[in-house]
Amino acid sequence: MQEPEFSIGIEEEYLLVDLDSFALAEAPTDLMDACAAELDSQVSPEFLQCQIEIGTKVCANINEAREDLKRLRSTVARCAKAYNLAPIAASCHPFGDWKNQHHTDKDRYNDLQSALGGVVRRMLICGMHVHVGLNDDALRADLMGQMAYFLPHLLALSTSSPFWQGEDTGLASYRISVFDNLPRTGLPPQFDNWSEYERSVQVLIDIGSIEDSSKIWWDLRPSHSYPTLETRIMDVQPRLEDTLMLAAINQCLTRMLWRLRTKNQRWRRYDPFLIGENRWRAQRYGVGDGLIDFGRGEIVQMTELMDELITLIDEDAGILQCMTEVEHSRDVVANGNATIRQRAVAAEAKAAGKDDHAQMQAVVAHLVEAFHEGL
Repeated sequence: MQEPEFSIGIEEEYLLVDLDSFALAEAPTDLMDACAAELDSQVSPEFLQCQIEIGTKVCANINEAREDLKRLRSTVARCAKAYNLAPIAASCHPFGDWKNQHHTDKDRYNDLQSALGGVVRRMLICGMHVHVGLNDDALRADLMGQMAYFLPHLLALSTSSPFWQGEDTGLASYRISVFDNLPRTGLPPQFDNWSEYERSVQVLIDIGSIEDSSKIWWDLRPSHSYPTLETRIMDVQPRLEDTLMLAAINQCLTRMLWRLRTKNQRWRRYDPFLIGENRWRAQRYGVGDGLIDFGRGEIVQMTELMDELITLIDEDAGILQCMTEVEHSRDVVANGNATIRQRAVAAEAKAAGKDDHAQMQAVVAHLVEAFHEGL
């Protein structure tokens, strides 16, 4: 069996904030033009006017992805600063109010507003997507069903949205709660083959519910635009190195599952009901508590789970030359991910006597600084 390239591409969505108030700010047309002049099609507006999206080129390995992502982040930050703005890469703004935001006036987003009504207005959220190149549709369908098991692990590592409208939600990823209100979201269904997937999608196309599969927003999906398997469950990362860690793990998991297939083996497919329970645990606790090991029938802490996962993909990380990035996941579990860091900043500001709003401003200031780390 010919080995796929396992190329990677990373998409990130950012929020723009005012550097004086740290409140959300809409992107001026001149700012978008300045970014596009340097980055061309690798930058674009998003659904809300306070958002901006970037996407790397097709990268052969994690080192290529690092250099391209550094260039993209640096350019957006530099262009934004000229307007006294800064990008943050967190899945929810700590004190922003969706009712005060406006969607971008483009046909695609106008159509979304019309089709989805009030639900889409609350989409003041940002995510990150990782594409892994698999130029065989049958392989994409086969690996999607197996890869779903690991989606809660990726979500737990990535959570970056504990606050919503100035309050601590008690969740590690509030973004998931908002996004799940849209149709065609959540865990992917289990398909036995590519034809079954295509037939199911075609039913919705034929009746006019969707025009194509790009309107399917599962946590993991075959990309409509590229020959890739696209992981979408993750919160966006304030720090560059955490983004690269998640991309590397995605790449390695995909190769590990392909490697099993070459030996006529496969990862067990679990019912979405069971995986959904782990998805909830990841959404609620992030790396602060464990996930269910269904084989053992018990909750296992994230430290042990990551040790097991790294052992699973050790061979693949070596071949793909991303062991350093994969190993970084141990640091995230041991020292806390973006959700834990944001809560620590808020707690420190509270201890210093700052009021609720000032605490949230301190969190945004922290996110602005984190965006520039490693650039």
